[in-house]
Amino acid sequence: MTLYVYNLSFDKVGETELRDLFEQYGVVKDVRLIRDRQTDKSRGFGFVTFRERQDGLRACEALNNTEFFGRTLYVHEAEERNHD
Repeated sequence: MTLYVYNLSFDKVGETELRDLFEQYGVVKDVRLIRDRQTDKSRGFGFVTFRERQDGLRACEALNNTEFFGRTLYVHEAEERNHD
């Protein structure tokens, strides 16, 4: 299960901080912080993929609307992208 995480601190949150936060809820397979192509700075959102769906659901419920590095964190199940 992949979660969409947004409203991240641009300068304080990296992939390590995201992984550390979400691993409290289960095995994290992948963490991707989206960066600007020109500047390589965080765009304030990313994706966290869990091995088990129930762990992702638990993390989503526990972390949505909580404070993380001074900002309110929003966590939702990521929608599948159609690449057609």
